[in-house]
Amino acid sequence: MTNRFAVILAAGQGTRMKSKLYKVLHPVCGKPMVEHVVDQISKLNVNKMVTIIGHGADLVKSKLDGKTLYALQEEQLGTAHAVMQAEQDLSKENGTTVVVCGDTPLIKAETIEALLKHHEEQNAKATILTAYTEKPDGYGRIIRNDAGYVEKIVEHKDASDEERKVKEINTGVFCFDNQKLFEALKQVKNDNAQNEYYLPDVIEILKSQGEIVSAYQTDDMDETLGVNDRIALASAERIMRRRINETHMRNGVTIIDPDNTYIESDVVIGADTIIQPGSILSGKTVIGEDCIIGPNSEIKDCEVGNGSNIKQSVAQQSSIGSHVNIGPFAHIRPESLIEENVKIGNFVEIKKAKFGKGSKASHLSYIGNAEVGADVNIGCGSITVNYDGKNKFLTKIEDGVFVGCNSNLVAPVTIGKNAYIAAGSTITDDIPAESLSIARARQVNKENYVSKLKHNQ
Repeated sequence: MTNRFAVILAAGQGTRMKSKLYKVLHPVCGKPMVEHVVDQISKLNVNKMVTIIGHGADLVKSKLDGKTLYALQEEQLGTAHAVMQAEQDLSKENGTTVVVCGDTPLIKAETIEALLKHHEEQNAKATILTAYTEKPDGYGRIIRNDAGYVEKIVEHKDASDEERKVKEINTGVFCFDNQKLFEALKQVKNDNAQNEYYLPDVIEILKSQGEIVSAYQTDDMDETLGVNDRIALASAERIMRRRINETHMRNGVTIIDPDNTYIESDVVIGADTIIQPGSILSGKTVIGEDCIIGPNSEIKDCEVGNGSNIKQSVAQQSSIGSHVNIGPFAHIRPESLIEENVKIGNFVEIKKAKFGKGSKASHLSYIGNAEVGADVNIGCGSITVNYDGKNKFLTKIEDGVFVGCNSNLVAPVTIGKNAYIAAGSTITDDIPAESLSIARARQVNKENYVSKLKHNQ
């Protein structure tokens, strides 16, 4: 099999984005554009992948986290100049090199694979990925000869009236014989208005040498979309979101309203789960089977077991077991562990807490920095008082405890197994197992108090 290499162009600043963030790091469905490209190219098992970086180089490296080699383009002098920066890594290699822009997040590995296969079958020295569009204005036209090979690429502004009728356009993705590429790059001139070195000039150089230049037309122009501004970014987000949602639906997930459901690219969802409108699933979230998520739930970096229901709630960086009911309007904050058959009800906030099997906090509670055992009932309005202004402390509630409504558990404190806490208590000391704790002032009734009060007025 022919050796394969890849060059990802990711050095431009992206001034039209009007942003402090480097262009290729703008996210599409939760992942930087350039990472989408790198992940797709990685599926091709290339021998080497070199990402050309410039502005924001260190930040790009941190996001890609060792998935690729890097070459620095210190001064941005055009696409051919960018590819030349990979010379040290690639120029001595034999094989085929594909060149892809880092701002094309919708490109698919299957399309690049088809491009490479076509290139090899045609025994071409260069092959251009093209697309068909009814609105080719502004795009470079692909002019083919009678044999079907590429005769030239004509930019819109330079095209004749006849050439402008051509609806096959250049997408900016190329593959080359690697040796021929680096030989031709040395011949590219910058005698143009921008004084830059352009990669399409390599096509003309190879043509002048009598080499075969081929073209492969993709049937989905959307995936070749280059993102240069916020409008294109929104288009890419919409297309990617539709693609992600359709994949989940084909895998057995019910999405009630795909146009109003936001699922990022790395999310995993089990079969027969129902996603209600307005839900946002992001990060490394994994949802089990037979769940109901939403409406209007936001889940980020969580694992959710089978048969759980998360309604109009927020959950972040936590583990949620099977057959758990959360919400409406609950907040599961990071580092929480909720075991199976737990109920977290309306306006309950959980933070860095463990909830054992079958436990309940049904309404209006805050449970933070806590270990809650199995079959615990936490009454309405109860809280763990975990912070003294400087440090946070642990509240431990053992199995079978009943916490009465409006109780304050002042940490550090341990509530023993099967203990009861009377409603309205403020607990500052440990409670032994099987005990009833009452920590409130005794009720005093002042008879006829109101009449005396009125008399004094």
